[in-house]
Amino acid sequence: MSIPTSTRQWILRNQPTTLPTLSGPSPTFALTTAPLNPPTENQLLVQTLYLSNDPGQRGWISPTIDPARLYIAPIPLNSSMNARGLCKILHSRAEGWQAGTLVLGYPGWKEYAVLDAATCERIPELDGLEDVGVTQFLGALGLTGGMTAWYGIHEVVKAGPKDAVVVSGAAGATGSMVVQIAKHVIGCRRVVGIAGGAAKCKWVTEYLGADACVDYKSPAFREELVRETDGFVEVYFDNVGGEILDLMLTRVKCYGRVAACGAVAEYNKDAGTTYGIRNWFEIISNRIEVRGFISFDFLGKGSEEATREMVRAVREGKIKVDAGNETVVETGFEGVPATWMKLFEGGNRGKLITKLV
Repeated sequence: MSIPTSTRQWILRNQPTTLPTLSGPSPTFALTTAPLNPPTENQLLVQTLYLSNDPGQRGWISPTIDPARLYIAPIPLNSSMNARGLCKILHSRAEGWQAGTLVLGYPGWKEYAVLDAATCERIPELDGLEDVGVTQFLGALGLTGGMTAWYGIHEVVKAGPKDAVVVSGAAGATGSMVVQIAKHVIGCRRVVGIAGGAAKCKWVTEYLGADACVDYKSPAFREELVRETDGFVEVYFDNVGGEILDLMLTRVKCYGRVAACGAVAEYNKDAGTTYGIRNWFEIISNRIEVRGFISFDFLGKGSEEATREMVRAVREGKIKVDAGNETVVETGFEGVPATWMKLFEGGNRGKLITKLV
């Protein structure tokens, strides 16, 4: 194909205070076409093949977050939406990077992008695991899925075999990997998931191997959670925040640990309607340790070793990495925002990935 000189892109048109909107008088995003400069030295021109959809992206477009308090630069108005993606090199000006190579990077919501080679990663070769799809490097074996789960459960809360663990968002990209790592790699004595709907709960127990999974949509959710955490638990891995986090503070043992990984239940609420923490005294009286973290914390801190350990666990059959733990949605470029919005509709099992078609 000829080298493209322009690209379609989705830009941030309006900052949402609640759920992003895709139509109407003030849509959150707008589809535009922008010129594409040729790559200069040590740069790559890439075509975006797949996009990673992550709840944390919602915080990047919020008008209420102080940029000085955000771990990544917020998306300016009329700028391309940022996103991690799996891309193919079309043209290289960087030594050692060949056209046709698949790479991981941050192209954003663009069909084509020029990236610094230093910010890109090659797809690892997995001898004996040729059936593992490349999209798994955006999810189960990727930064915002398996690597976040590995770092959080091992390094943040330091779970061990004697611990009982509860995981919210257990059917999501990170939560589903936390369940598998805690149960099958660490060997925690009990692993309980929290997910939305009977079908997802069944998947968390039968496919992922959790000892139990509690449906937060059930009218009896509170009673069922109390029953499944009888005697309390040592570890809670939180992906949702809000009311479930507040409730779980009453189910964590004295000197228990909480990994605060996400707050998807709160991302689309304005400041006046967030649930907040009402059981703060539980943290004090039970000396509970709550530690927030993000996926970027993991870079440069043993991530290569963690990748090797994850791959070893896959080879040993302790972790399932197949089409069953990802939701890949074929999407025309016009539908990129709509596929991303499925994150907030519970429309995915495992990692939600956009395949551009």
